[in-house]
Amino acid sequence: MNRPNFYASSGLDRVSHLRRDADWLAERLADPETRVQPVWRSQNFIARGAEPAAGWLPASALRRQIEAGATVALLGTQDGVAHFAVDLSAEEAPLELPGIADLGDFFDLRRVGPALRHAEGGMLAFARGILHWHSRHRFCGVCGSPTQSSEAGHQRRCSNPACNASHFPRTDPAVIMLVHRGDRCLLGRQPQFPPGMHSTLAGFVEPGESLEDAVAREVREETGIVVDEVRYHSSQPWPFPSSIMLGFHARAVTDEIVVDTNELERAAWYDRDWILAHPADDRFRLPRPDSIARRLVEDWLKGEVPV
Repeated sequence: MNRPNFYASSGLDRVSHLRRDADWLAERLADPETRVQPVWRSQNFIARGAEPAAGWLPASALRRQIEAGATVALLGTQDGVAHFAVDLSAEEAPLELPGIADLGDFFDLRRVGPALRHAEGGMLAFARGILHWHSRHRFCGVCGSPTQSSEAGHQRRCSNPACNASHFPRTDPAVIMLVHRGDRCLLGRQPQFPPGMHSTLAGFVEPGESLEDAVAREVREETGIVVDEVRYHSSQPWPFPSSIMLGFHARAVTDEIVVDTNELERAAWYDRDWILAHPADDRFRLPRPDSIARRLVEDWLKGEVPV
C-alpha cells in the first residue's frame, strides 16, 4: 500500500518555510535556472515532442505577465531548482505569446496525465489545483471584499483592513471505495462515463462525518448495499477541480442492489475471473489507468485487500 498513486509524491520539496521570504522569492524569479509551468484556464502547458512532457519555461519567458499581476504560486524546489506555476487565464491567445509560441500547447491534464512521468504528473496536478483555488477565491468569504495573493501563492488575504481575513487553499475530501463480497465486486456506471466504463463508488465527505461513515452512507445511498470492515487503502490528489480521493476497500454484508438513478445509470456485481478474462470494450472497461479507482480494482483482483 506504500506505492504512491498517480499525481502523488512528485518529489518536490515544498519549502514552506521560504514562502514568506520576499528576497528569496524575488531571487528565484530572477534566476535563469528557475522553471515555471504556465496554466491557462485549468489546462497545463505540455511541451511539443514525440512523448508528452511537462512544458517548463524559464521565468523570463513570462516576465511581462508576472510583472503585470498574473497569479504566481511557488510549487517548490527540485534538485535545488525552484518551480512555479503561473496563471495565464487572462490571455485570450496564450500560444501567441513570444515566450510560449511554438514550444507546446495547453491540454486538460486528464487527457495527457497517464502518459507523463509520475513526478511530472504530480507537479502539474499541484499547479492546476492551486491556481484553480486562486481563481475561485478572488473575493473574501467573510466580507466580500477582493482578496490578494500572499505567501508565494499559498494564502489569499482580504484587502479590507477591517476584515483582514486569511484564506488558505482547500481540498474537498471524497471517499472512493471498492465494495467486495467473496469473489465479486460492486461496480457502477454514471451516464457521463466513456462508453463501457464502470468504476468504484465515490462521494464527498459531509460535515461531522468520519471517513468510514461516509463510505457506508454513500454505498447504501447509491446502491442499497450495506457494508462493514471498511479498510483504508491509499489516497490520491485529484485536482479536477479540487479533491483528495481517500481510497477504501469495504466488505458487503447484503447482496440486493437498489440503484439511485440520480447518481448512477446502473450498478452490478462482477466476478473476479470474469473481469480478468474480459477485454476492454464498449460494453465493459475498467476506470482510467491514472485513477485510484483503477488501482482499488486491480489490487482486489490480485488479492491485495487491506486487513
